[in-house]
Amino acid sequence: MKTYLITGGAGFIGSNFIRYILENYQDIKVINLDKLTYAGNLNNLKDIENDERYEFVHGDICDEKVVDELTKKSDIIVNFAAESHVDRSIGNPDDFIKTDIFGTFVLLEAARKHGIERFVQISTDEVYGSTESGFFKEDDTLMPSSPYSASKAGADRLVYSYYVTYKLPIVITRSSNNFGPYQYPEKLISLFTTNALDNKPLPIYGDGQNIRDWLFVTDNCEAIDVVINKASIGDVYNIGGGNEKTNLEITKFILQKLKKPDNLMTFVKDRMGHDRRYALDISKIRSLGWEPKHTFEQAMSETVEWYRDNRWWWEPLKSGEYLSYYKEQYKKEL
Repeated sequence: MKTYLITGGAGFIGSNFIRYILENYQDIKVINLDKLTYAGNLNNLKDIENDERYEFVHGDICDEKVVDELTKKSDIIVNFAAESHVDRSIGNPDDFIKTDIFGTFVLLEAARKHGIERFVQISTDEVYGSTESGFFKEDDTLMPSSPYSASKAGADRLVYSYYVTYKLPIVITRSSNNFGPYQYPEKLISLFTTNALDNKPLPIYGDGQNIRDWLFVTDNCEAIDVVINKASIGDVYNIGGGNEKTNLEITKFILQKLKKPDNLMTFVKDRMGHDRRYALDISKIRSLGWEPKHTFEQAMSETVEWYRDNRWWWEPLKSGEYLSYYKEQYKKEL
């Protein structure tokens, strides 16, 4: 039985990936290392918390001792752990540099020491920066434009350097904007859906014409699985959904799906350094046999319905109850 060390597994994409692995493989054990910052939520994995193949460890990827002990027991590392919200990075960039770059360094050193079988770095399309036209390929120049995307670009290149210098068996994925169940309600789709359910304003930056390619989180999980098993060592793979939509289009879809009035849309001052458009060329991962399975309309409907039907999950997050809960649970450690 192989052991996967999943860092940041209590977060949005990480928790969906853990569930995907446990549902699709009987011969894989998962160790979930998560610091449980505001976006790390053990309720994301409540349905599998008693699975004998699953182990949760409360810890920080910057903690060399913890990382070393867990890496010693693992075959594959998938690094989801990161500070990931652009708005927060503008106000507190130091947290992003520490976790996203130094934390990745700690993981890489442990992987090198213990001869890890494969190290998968989860990066982002935001490392390329913005483009008015065309699609970014994996060998295009990285031009990050926020402290968040710069920290991810730094980690991305640090991981690659360990392949070149130490022959560490790494693979890097750069995915477009993920959406789906269990996404912390500060991101566009999860925030706007939950706000609309409560008849609260939907704050749209600028003119709402910023474009993103939207990828259903389950499709991303399948792509990462393909990369683990089929990708060439040292390679980078873009993962996209082929669903370019403006923020305004996303907003209107949510309002129409929930039968809410357009007057909930509220235009606010644009974010500093707000990239206009991200777009990925995904022909490389397609060559491995992967294709997104969900249409945008199908995945969005499923996502909006999930938030509608699971108030128990997001209402405590928006009220701050969960943050208070985990601080109480782990106050001795914190």
